[in-house]
Amino acid sequence: MEIKKEKVSFTNGELNISAYLCRPKQEGHYPGVIILQEIFGLNLHIREVTEKVAEEGYIALAPALYQRQAPDFEAGYEEQDVAIGRKYKEQTKASELLSDISQAISFLKTSSQCQQNNVGVLGFCFGGHVAYLAATLPEVKATIIFYGAGIPTMTPGGGPPTLSRTKDIKGSIHCFFGAMDPLIPKNHVDKIQEELKTNNVDFSVSLFPAGHGFFCNHRPDFDESSAQLAWEKVKTFFKNKLS
Repeated sequence: MEIKKEKVSFTNGELNISAYLCRPKQEGHYPGVIILQEIFGLNLHIREVTEKVAEEGYIALAPALYQRQAPDFEAGYEEQDVAIGRKYKEQTKASELLSDISQAISFLKTSSQCQQNNVGVLGFCFGGHVAYLAATLPEVKATIIFYGAGIPTMTPGGGPPTLSRTKDIKGSIHCFFGAMDPLIPKNHVDKIQEELKTNNVDFSVSLFPAGHGFFCNHRPDFDESSAQLAWEKVKTFFKNKLS
């Protein structure tokens, strides 16, 4: 599907948040999907994912999660990029991230093309953790998490771990993890599954024979076969849940 691509911004109070918006050129009404970045900002990989999602028939919006810490930040994957990306991540707060994502959803819904009650979230790495937070928002029907680390042990800005919010998830959620991911031990995956099951969330978990960051073709950990299989699962999940 041919798409339109543009840099946009929306407001949350006095904060102006940069974002990347992609949508089908063909007139119609489409579900919306919020794309949540890794620690590397709104970089090429996240823009490419946003485009891929839109090409499947969604209005896709990637907001800058570091707008408060470092406006328009984007980085590569060298050691120094990881260090600065983590520094900004540690300055984020769950309440602010949720507020920004709520406003991103509201911005999406201002489009005449956007189906008002069909919004999903797709997050990677740090954005995967944030996607678990975003799944608790009442507007979110479907959430996909790629290798979100720390969900059972912490939350941005401090406080009870993000996993403790599982009871507030009302939509469906699909978690993707690499079986050889050094940042996400198996017992973390087990705890996430147990909590989702205990709280009767509609969920699924997929494990891939790969490490952290396996979906990103710009990273050393890229695993082509796992990425291709994961993408097919992404398409199937959103097709089934955002309808």
